[in-house]
Amino acid sequence: MSASVLRSGGGAVVDALVAHGVDTVFGIPGTHNLAIYAALEASSIKHVTPRHEQGAGYAADGYARLSGRPGVVVTTTGPAILNASAAAAQAYSDSVPVLFIAPGMPSDHPSGYNGLLHEVRSQIDAMSAVVAHAQRVTSVAEIPHAVAQCFAAMTTGRPRPAYLEIPLDLLEAQAEVVAEAPVVVPSIVPAESVVAAAAEVIASAQRPLIVAGGGASRATAEVLAFAEKLDAPVVTTANGKAVVREDHPLALGAGVPLEVTLDLVRDCDVVVAVGTELAPADWWWGPMPATRLVRIDIDPLAVATNAIPEVAVVGDAAAVLADLTERLAPVTGRADSGADRAAAWRPRLIEDARTIGAAYVGLAESLAEVLDDDAVIVADQTMSCYYGLMGNLPRYAPRSFMYPSGLGTLGYSLPAGIGAMVSTPGRQVVAVIGDGGVMFSLPELATAAQAGIALPVVVVDNGGYGEIRNEMVDRDETPIAVDLPTPDFAGVARALGCHGVDAASYAEVGPAVRAAFAADRPTLIYVREPAI
Repeated sequence: MSASVLRSGGGAVVDALVAHGVDTVFGIPGTHNLAIYAALEASSIKHVTPRHEQGAGYAADGYARLSGRPGVVVTTTGPAILNASAAAAQAYSDSVPVLFIAPGMPSDHPSGYNGLLHEVRSQIDAMSAVVAHAQRVTSVAEIPHAVAQCFAAMTTGRPRPAYLEIPLDLLEAQAEVVAEAPVVVPSIVPAESVVAAAAEVIASAQRPLIVAGGGASRATAEVLAFAEKLDAPVVTTANGKAVVREDHPLALGAGVPLEVTLDLVRDCDVVVAVGTELAPADWWWGPMPATRLVRIDIDPLAVATNAIPEVAVVGDAAAVLADLTERLAPVTGRADSGADRAAAWRPRLIEDARTIGAAYVGLAESLAEVLDDDAVIVADQTMSCYYGLMGNLPRYAPRSFMYPSGLGTLGYSLPAGIGAMVSTPGRQVVAVIGDGGVMFSLPELATAAQAGIALPVVVVDNGGYGEIRNEMVDRDETPIAVDLPTPDFAGVARALGCHGVDAASYAEVGPAVRAAFAADRPTLIYVREPAI
């Protein structure tokens, strides 16, 4: 049993983070969290200071998505943690493990509102609404256990964010504290009979299809082995993009947002959906066509959401797919191979992607010329990304297209790109964002400059909130409040300590990105969307 040590609450928090392998924290110091910062300064943990708490949350999200390790955010009370709540909701929506830590009102605070600095009526209730796990400690001695519980909650089953609240008086108080080791999280293993039933359905397929989502992105070897054994094409969601590298003969790319995918599904007799909600937010053009469906998911609630499967397998994707691959006999007697079927459907998906993304095909082609195979695109909720790059820029490594689906927040990609670069130094990362969305997080350019990272930030200007403008026109309404004046984005970037480049066309974006990878600081590359 570990010996106890005398520690402040702030010190206990930092000690527990170190014990859980945390190497980076994103946050902003404030009056009520200074005890945490005093301990951070004396620890091995690197600290990154965004310019807004929402940016801290997105940066931690980007860190977690690319590294596979939980991200950590530290804010102060009240408005600070509420600023971060949108990022917490986005992490929940996309199944990203991020721990949000904030002080709360003192442990002896009156039950009614009395106007203490940063007081909100119920901070923990506000955060409980947007994370999967939330708790408030009641003593300094409890802090190591609470941190261990939060990490266990984030990493057991479907990864999702957690919130830890520590009364501000406990952060300053001292007590005897006993360290607690991280909880060893077991793998979720489905019943043998369920896996056998799934294998029976899958083995009967003559025209199988695999639909892979973000939940399959850490089971890439197993997805590929399963697809090759089943001889089945693979189509993905946005966050499943490149689970199978997109130049593989069985790969159909991130085609779920394409309407032609429904025709593909109708042509199949068995669909195996792995780690995906088949959700409207993935732009699945539902309802799911009537076909035999096997679903594999870590989440027992998601496995029957949006489409009811013939067989639902609840378990870790990698383990389940490895088991199914072992059970499957070699494929014989089919009229067409999986590669032949993929080759027949691929031109239709490419044509559909190029049609809906016509305004951005040139951007995709320009970027493709300068990116490494494992380069990461951090996308925003913007037309250039969901219409353009998602379907038209091939990727070759899992989690190399990071996209805020579900909640669909704006301003994500710039701070998330910072977090991604901090998590994996030396890997190419490009943030792509619209002229409307970038205004949500533009100050984070100063964060990137201070961190000294060579992050290209491509701003694609369509004159404001282009998607909403189009929706208004589609409703036969006069567009209102969607047209925005264009500031000198390159000049703003230079004022915030970055390089700024004005690209005259998409053809100039790729070379500017190549130069940005070798720069001594971030580079904002501005380009106007061409008329088509």
